[in-house]
Amino acid sequence: MPKTIVNSKNAPVTGFTDAQNASPIVQAIRFGNMLFVSGQGPLDPETKRVVDGGIEVQALRTLENLQAVLHAAGASLANVVNMRVILRDVSDFAKFNEVFRREIGAEKVTRTCVGGTPHRTGVNIEIDCVAMFD
Repeated sequence: MPKTIVNSKNAPVTGFTDAQNASPIVQAIRFGNMLFVSGQGPLDPETKRVVDGGIEVQALRTLENLQAVLHAAGASLANVVNMRVILRDVSDFAKFNEVFRREIGAEKVTRTCVGGTPHRTGVNIEIDCVAMFD
């Protein structure tokens, strides 16, 4: 069974440190009934620059980017079964969680949220996920 690469023009491709070079990763790969979405961050889809603002602004942009990739694959948050979140500053957890709760609505997922250092300066959050299709 071949894997299918998924791309959305409404979300940036991450995984690069130099906007002039092509990214070594893709936004998502569908394999069978599973979709693996690469870590999304708070980058503006058009400029590929980190959005200005605190964790609430960055969390919202990150979740919007994630949803754009899901949509390009024919999925939504309803298909997501697992998410992993990296926060640069774990003291941002409560503020992040409020944005997360609002954006995910009534959907339920499993989630891991840890502190770490995302690879790009100014990025305070990164989220990846696994989604399933029937």
